[in-house]
Amino acid sequence: MKNIGTNDLREEFLKFFESKDHLRMKSFSLVPKNDKSLLLINAGMAPLKPYFTGLQEPPRRRVTTCQKCIRTGDIENVGKTSRHGTFFEMLGNFSFGDYFKEEIIPWAWEFITEVLQIPKDKLYVTIYLEDDEAFEIWKSKTDVDPNRIFRLGKDDNFWEIGVGPCGPCTEIHFDRGEGVITNVEDFLKAADEDRVVEFWNLVFTQFDKDEEGNYNRLEHPNIDTGMGLERIATIMQGVDNIFEIDTVKNILAKVSELSGVKYGENSNKDVSLRIITDHVKAVTMLISDGVSPSNEGRGYVLRRLLRRAARHGRLLGIKGIFLKDVVDSVVENYAPAYPELKENQDYIKKMVTLEEERFNETIDSGMNILLGYIDELIKEGKDTLDGEKAFKLYDTFGFPYELTEEICEEKSLKVDREAFDKEMEDQRTRARNARGESSYMGSDELPINKIDAAVESEFLGYETLTCEGEVLVLADDNDFREELSEGEKGYLVSDKTPFYAEMGGQVGDKGIIHGEGFKIVVFDTKKNVGGKTVQYIKVEEGTVKVGSKVTLEVNRIRRSNICKNHTATHMLHSALKKVVGDHINQAGSYVDDERLRFDFTHFQGLSKEELEKVETLVNEKIMEVYNVGTNLMTLDEARGSGAMALFDDKYGDKVRVVGVGEFSKELCGGTHVHNSGEIGLFKIVSEAGVAAGIRRIEALTGFNAIKYVEDKQKLLIDACHALKCSEKEILNRISNSNAELKEKEKEISELKSKLTMGAEDDILNSVKEINGVKVVSYALEDVDGNALRDLADKIRDKVQSGIVVLISNVGGKVNLVAMATKDSVQLGVHCGKVIKEVASIVGGGGGGRPDMAQAGGKNPEKINEAVNKVYEIVESLVK
Repeated sequence: MKNIGTNDLREEFLKFFESKDHLRMKSFSLVPKNDKSLLLINAGMAPLKPYFTGLQEPPRRRVTTCQKCIRTGDIENVGKTSRHGTFFEMLGNFSFGDYFKEEIIPWAWEFITEVLQIPKDKLYVTIYLEDDEAFEIWKSKTDVDPNRIFRLGKDDNFWEIGVGPCGPCTEIHFDRGEGVITNVEDFLKAADEDRVVEFWNLVFTQFDKDEEGNYNRLEHPNIDTGMGLERIATIMQGVDNIFEIDTVKNILAKVSELSGVKYGENSNKDVSLRIITDHVKAVTMLISDGVSPSNEGRGYVLRRLLRRAARHGRLLGIKGIFLKDVVDSVVENYAPAYPELKENQDYIKKMVTLEEERFNETIDSGMNILLGYIDELIKEGKDTLDGEKAFKLYDTFGFPYELTEEICEEKSLKVDREAFDKEMEDQRTRARNARGESSYMGSDELPINKIDAAVESEFLGYETLTCEGEVLVLADDNDFREELSEGEKGYLVSDKTPFYAEMGGQVGDKGIIHGEGFKIVVFDTKKNVGGKTVQYIKVEEGTVKVGSKVTLEVNRIRRSNICKNHTATHMLHSALKKVVGDHINQAGSYVDDERLRFDFTHFQGLSKEELEKVETLVNEKIMEVYNVGTNLMTLDEARGSGAMALFDDKYGDKVRVVGVGEFSKELCGGTHVHNSGEIGLFKIVSEAGVAAGIRRIEALTGFNAIKYVEDKQKLLIDACHALKCSEKEILNRISNSNAELKEKEKEISELKSKLTMGAEDDILNSVKEINGVKVVSYALEDVDGNALRDLADKIRDKVQSGIVVLISNVGGKVNLVAMATKDSVQLGVHCGKVIKEVASIVGGGGGGRPDMAQAGGKNPEKINEAVNKVYEIVESLVK
């Protein structure tokens, strides 16, 4: 048996299936496309579902991939077992209606026994108990010992997820023990004990299960295989743990070095070392695929993994920020397979550092809150922390339940686990509901998402905005239709179309479709889950039928404005890289006919000077009237030419490169101007942060930019008229006016102060003595908060012993302040209690310390009632 490195093992698998006429496809992004059923890609076949369902034509009938995957369902077991990990790679080969069992079974045997040279006496095979066909192929097309083939039931050897494609499977297992297993019972026992390890699952997708539970045979059955790279690597490298294979072991060694903790000496610390290793690997892959930390969805998965890793660093005694150094080790070990990691290394490290710093702040806050909860429990004589509070710590501050439980146990307290689990389940339910109802493909169950892959619609919208075509498909929200009549809304697919479907941040086209006796308004254009261009329509006149000849016309002015904005977005991207730094990458965009929005990776707001430089550079290049050209080339050729690309996008064999002279070159399927001069003017209107490490610029072009500038100019002219000055004088006039206002405010403040001082004698004359405490309760007019506090302070000093409560009506709002001397507080006076009760009378609220409190209210008509209430309250407090 070969001892082979993980990177070499991946390559051997892909090369083997390339030799069997398979197209090697790069791993898809971890972020699913057009699939609401998944938060993150969790299996090798997941991104290929449109090909299995026939909704989309595959690039070739035979495909092989090594797919990045994330699973967090067993996150609590990561680090504690030998095989659980959140990030893993799935080797797979797939047939979309091409070959079937007779080919894949002997190929699988050939790969594992001849290429990998795994001894045949270490291998067992399981099949579905009713799959005689698979048994015969194993028996006749390979030299496996038939006594090593075991038939298992549906739970073990039949693959299905609800309704949709499904079928029996055969699994190949490696025996790590000694002796021969001779029966099913012993085999299952050996599998439970981890003596026998399943490492390759060959799924024969030959049925389509319907809503009634019937298994209908597929006309073109498929092959879907999955072999966990980490699991087969443990077998090939003779280790028992996925953390001991070469690539992962190298990362773990880095964590060990940073922590000063030697692996293998302490079981609890080993768990922490493994958790950090696994989670940083997953975090690195997620950020590289464009995921940003957040409090929901996949961003929450990222944040949770990152914070768990950071916390286990603390448990190992690591001080300060350290995860970015682990990222370096992940990149070093995985960049041979995923070169985008190297390209995005600096960005990934900055994002990780920023999030780790935030976590360090929140974990300290969380600890303080937990200790506060514990103090409350002890004072109240209780012994159990609410599960809701434990969940809040977990959800808001990244506090794992175990940590809360551990700290409570130190104080001889328990945690309500049942209530915590309920909160956790409620959150999962919210997450599922947020993704909406979904089918096998995770798409809306609309007829347009069930259009056969054989239906083709040729896009002509790069060259023309008008074309002739034929209606191939009509549908509404309930079913496919043969015709749609006046007033009805629906969907239309034609054999040719100039309408651009929403994609890559560019909105879909609008326009009209007409034919003999009918006219249709197109109010949107999108692609369905199978990638077909679908016009969203309303029939304005007559009746359109399947087979009708039509003329399709895109709204020219709207498309022209969209093109201006889209080309300007490319130019903005290039300008940002040149002005701010090459680390900037696109993180999303939105382009319609009115504006453009561009999200990019950067960790601080752009300065006024940077924004001016970016805007000026884009406008300079517009005025240099560059030709905007498009070229089709291979992905490698495009990268070699310096073209920029979104690193989480999936591209085909040929890519479309859009170039604005030599200034900008980018992979893009959108529509653009022919010459940069058509854009006319580019104007940035805002720049702001939208997520951790993500900034957003909004801008205008063409006539929209001109109107924006004209509106600003009109505002300036109106301001000059109002200030009675010229445009050149406006800044000085505003500055002088501000100075004058400050001077007037100062005068007004001084006058108010004199007025309040003049009221001192009246206030002091109002003193009443209640149970030995002097009480001042007095109403004033038009004394603001600061002046009221100053006055109360002075009256308290003059009274020397007692409580002062002043209430003022300022423009229909009520200000209240209470101050008390120390000796009166000792007698029972409490300003916070007084002010809270008094404020409620005037429709407000507030509170404070025993010696000082303040509040506000909104019912000045009740001030007199409030003044009199003060005496009652003081009497109740002072016995």
